[in-house]
Amino acid sequence: WSRLAGAAQRLAIPAVATASVAPYERRPLQFETRSSQSSQSLEERVRVLETKVRAMELNDLEEVRAIETIKLAAKQHGLDISGGIIRRTSSRFCLGVEHGDYNGTELFGVGTDRFIWMGFKPNDSGKIRIFSQNFPEKVVEFRPGEVPAPKSASISDTWARFPYGVEHVLRTSGFDTSRGFDAVLMGNIPGGGMSRSASLVINLMLTMLEVNKKSLPEGDFRIVKMAQQVENDYIGTPCGNLDQIMIYYARHGMGTRYDPKTNKVSYIPLGVDTNEFRIVALDTGTVRHGLEKTTYAVRVKECREFLALLQKNGYKIQSLGDVKDRKTYDEIIAKYGKSHPNLCERLEYLFFAQERFEAMVKAWREGNIAEVGAIFRRDGIGLRDEYQISGPELETMVNIARTIPGVLGERMLGGGDKGACGAILRPDAEQSLRNAVDTGYKRSYPQLADKCAVHVVRACKGVEVLEGLL
Repeated sequence: WSRLAGAAQRLAIPAVATASVAPYERRPLQFETRSSQSSQSLEERVRVLETKVRAMELNDLEEVRAIETIKLAAKQHGLDISGGIIRRTSSRFCLGVEHGDYNGTELFGVGTDRFIWMGFKPNDSGKIRIFSQNFPEKVVEFRPGEVPAPKSASISDTWARFPYGVEHVLRTSGFDTSRGFDAVLMGNIPGGGMSRSASLVINLMLTMLEVNKKSLPEGDFRIVKMAQQVENDYIGTPCGNLDQIMIYYARHGMGTRYDPKTNKVSYIPLGVDTNEFRIVALDTGTVRHGLEKTTYAVRVKECREFLALLQKNGYKIQSLGDVKDRKTYDEIIAKYGKSHPNLCERLEYLFFAQERFEAMVKAWREGNIAEVGAIFRRDGIGLRDEYQISGPELETMVNIARTIPGVLGERMLGGGDKGACGAILRPDAEQSLRNAVDTGYKRSYPQLADKCAVHVVRACKGVEVLEGLL
């Protein structure tokens, strides 16, 4: 706890603000005892530990800032969250298959430590009152049961569509939403590529259930389904469920694997110390509007169109992800390659990404990060050339990262067009990557120089409750 209190002290924040942090799961720092570490010099081992401490202190500082900002915003806007609870939901980093969720493939990824924090407390006003520090126009205020109609024009350009949608979906699913509450939100998840909207929806949904003294068993898949409904049915975003799964089920230091055929979630331990590599999110500084307004929506439509065509012509499949054997794939490409070349390219990406999937999971389990990175890179080429879902700023950032020795793999993340890229790298490549972004990317896009950013992230738990901090 001394790290968090020390961080507060450096920010001139009273240490009492961080005195009760029992929900934190901090593991003691230890020297590695595995044989691969035995040849390291004392200096190298000390450097590894110092790197771990710096990463933890940085995250502690971010959390202290978030909590203090939430408390200040509540006071400024007349919201009573004193003595309440903070719920923290993570971002996510998809390792495969990107864009596989709406195509019926297996999924694999980790929760990452860029978060949305929400401080909240029930009120007796009969109103839900929420302020977002990231969209600080005004307090969003409404009575449960009195929200705009789904997909209405009045919600298309306001972040309030998310709390509206969560209340609507919970209520129409039979849950009591009648009790009001005050809340303040703050997040540091980059916009586009790391699932900011899914993190927000899950946070709001779990909070509304708790305020109304309702709960579902831990890990209940209905949370994922209802969170997806908010985006699909209320907001109008044609997203799959990858983001919701990778956040809601994320565990510290584990990869989350999801099988859509059985709705089974399993965990794959990483077979190497997490300090032996870095996961990096490269925010291009671009603004990506909702998925319903991007190429993502076009790809969803194309894949559904191709699926319907194949089903009409006798293929017994429920999704494009069901095309897994080479004979069927070759037959489809031969039959439709000339008449529907674009649709065949979409299938090409999905087919070979699924072939690489098992190899990637095996490499993760065995700690072969070089192989994980190589597969991540090849997936990126497929997303760029076959699925054609990337964008110029994304590819500029990817191309810069690819030139750096020690960067093992890189590609765009998330829905595409704009937003963030991801990279997997050796620790000693981090500073070189930062320097290359500072020079190469900012020179290519000077208008984004003060908006782009390099985020080094760690695998973490997806949902945490922090008590005693308000």
